[in-house]
Amino acid sequence: MNAYIFPGQGAQFSGMGLDLFEKSTKAQDLFKKANAILGFSITDIMFEGTAEDLKQTKVTQPAVFLHSVILSKVLGEDFKPDMVAGHSLGELSALVANNTLSFEDGLKLVYKRAMAMQEACELEPSTMAAVLGLEDEVVEAVCAETDGIVVAANYNCPGQLVISGDIKAVEAACETLKERGAKRAMILPVGGAFHSPLMEPARKELAAAIENTTFNTPTCPIYQNVSTFAVTDPEEIKKNLVFQLTAPVKWTQSVQNMIKDGATNFTEVGPGKVLQGLVKKIDRQMETASASI
Repeated sequence: MNAYIFPGQGAQFSGMGLDLFEKSTKAQDLFKKANAILGFSITDIMFEGTAEDLKQTKVTQPAVFLHSVILSKVLGEDFKPDMVAGHSLGELSALVANNTLSFEDGLKLVYKRAMAMQEACELEPSTMAAVLGLEDEVVEAVCAETDGIVVAANYNCPGQLVISGDIKAVEAACETLKERGAKRAMILPVGGAFHSPLMEPARKELAAAIENTTFNTPTCPIYQNVSTFAVTDPEEIKKNLVFQLTAPVKWTQSVQNMIKDGATNFTEVGPGKVLQGLVKKIDRQMETASASI
């Protein structure tokens, strides 16, 4: 069975999407439509901007979304998913790819999400850190015993977990984790504590936007970050999407469940190859590939 996976924030690169634009009139139409919806020329930044330009929150999330979704649309008949999943932001790309959301509504939600998360980040100094070489349970225990707000945020693959919270708590947890045997516990260059309780203001804002958006019955199941199991009910999809902002991304568990349900190959749709690498670390037997036109 064909599993299609969609990357999240951090996969962006200068020049992203330009090959799609040059090769496909359908891609050109969708990129132009995106510029009109956003009210600024995101294509100029994607195609010609610097890495620094692409780091702007209002650019990063819609840029990765557009690269992924437009690629899936251009693939046409070659895009035949039996199941989909997306890492954090990528979940919205996956929901457009399996026809739960329209292209226009998906982009509007992504932009709303990006701006709401940026506002939440500005309310309190916060950050994230990558922890390598420890069991999940050890990392969870250290977070629980650390003063302040720090939680497990991304279960990326066995031995690779990202924590998230206020700066002092994340720094303190990193020191303890190194003492407990972590190979690395390093602060990440991110704007805030994504997938933590500090995103609660953004969650409330996104919830209102999601409630006013039409969600259709998908053409194939999505394995969402919050639940990790196959979901096809639009109301359940909406609920999981709202809670994703303050809950951890359970990528390891999602991929494991996709494999249990029959996935034999994983195709990454969008910029980069990060998710393919994670899938291989979760199960070396899996075939992985990048979608291309």
